[in-house]
Amino acid sequence: MPNAVIFDLDGLLLESEQVWNGSKRRLTAERGGCWKPEAEHAMLGMSSPEWSRYMHDELEVPLDPEEISHEVVRLMIESYRRSMPLLPGADEAVHAAAGRWPLGLASSSNREIIDAVLARTGWSELFAVTVSSEEVERGKPAPDVYLEAARGLRAAPESCVAVEDSNAGIRSALAAGMGVVAIPNDAYPPDPDVLERATLVLDSLHDLDGEAIERGGLR
Repeated sequence: MPNAVIFDLDGLLLESEQVWNGSKRRLTAERGGCWKPEAEHAMLGMSSPEWSRYMHDELEVPLDPEEISHEVVRLMIESYRRSMPLLPGADEAVHAAAGRWPLGLASSSNREIIDAVLARTGWSELFAVTVSSEEVERGKPAPDVYLEAARGLRAAPESCVAVEDSNAGIRSALAAGMGVVAIPNDAYPPDPDVLERATLVLDSLHDLDGEAIERGGLR
C-alpha cells in the first residue's frame, strides 16, 4: 500500500504546455530573440533556471535569465487569470487521492505559478507539500524534486507513487525510486521506451482511482 501520492502539474493536471510555449515564444519575439523549432521539446521538463538560461543562450533573448523567468511567469499568470486550463478529470482525481493519501506536488513550474494555480483551484489544503524544481539543485529528469517532496511528506521514496505524463517526469520519479502511474499527454506524449518503464499506464485522469494508485505502488 503506498504511503503517499505525488502529482506532477503541467501536462498532467493542466493543459499548460501550450501556454508555457506561447508565453516563451511571445517574450522571445517581443525582445528580439530568435525562436527555434526545437525549442519547445528542448525545454520540456526544465526548471526555470534551466529554461531561462536556454532562452538567453540559445534563443538569444537579451535579458538576464532571472528577468526572462520573471517575464514569462508574468505572462503565464495573466493567462491563468483569464482561464485555468484544467485537464478533464483533474479536480476529481486530486480530491479522490487526497481522501486516502497525503499528497505532494513535484513541478517544474515556478513557485509563483504553483501558488496561483492552487489558489484558483482550491487545492491548497489538499496538497501537504509542494515543491518547485527551482527550489532544488537539479530539475527533471534528475530525481531531486521528487526526493524533496517525499522528504516533506516524511515518506520513503519507494513508498510513494508518482503520477506523471512526460519523459522527464517519468524518468525523474523512477530515478527517485518511486512507482509511476503514467498518463500520457496527447499533445506531448512520452517516448515509448520511457513509457514502458512506468509501473502503470492509464488513458486519462478519469481512470486514476484508488485501485490504480495501489497498482502503481506494485513493482
